[in-house]
Amino acid sequence: MAMTMTGEVSLPADRATVWAALNDADVLKRSIPGCQELAKTSDTEFTATAKVAVGPVKATFKGKVNLSDIDPPNGYRISGEGQGGVAGFAKGGAKVRLDDGENGGTRLSYDVEANIGGKLAQLGGRLINGVAKKYADEFFTNFAKALTPAESGPPSATHIASDA
Repeated sequence: MAMTMTGEVSLPADRATVWAALNDADVLKRSIPGCQELAKTSDTEFTATAKVAVGPVKATFKGKVNLSDIDPPNGYRISGEGQGGVAGFAKGGAKVRLDDGENGGTRLSYDVEANIGGKLAQLGGRLINGVAKKYADEFFTNFAKALTPAESGPPSATHIASDA
């Protein structure tokens, strides 16, 4: 089953800080919902383990992530694939772009294309898309927290996502 999603989020940090965080395995591990392990294996590759739940299907996915079309600090393409045992597989990528935002912040835009198979694909597009949006919202909330120094009050990430 194919899925697409586009979105934009305003983050409370300058572009260089956001770029560094997007390439920091520890920040990403804390930001990705369900992430149990994320290891940087080279400047452009990571291995990951994440526990996810989509409706009645719960699975631990193990996979690899690769960065390409790297243009610091403006963006990159991230692609990967993971296996979740009997739950199925996920494979896809996203184009991530950074632009200067308001008040010294950064606007992050993304275009995602993914394919899923196995039991997950049998759940239906509406459920899958809803869960994908929920995970994206959680990621950006966590990511904004990671960008905000502890003493400066609550972070704010404004996230706008849409199905393409």
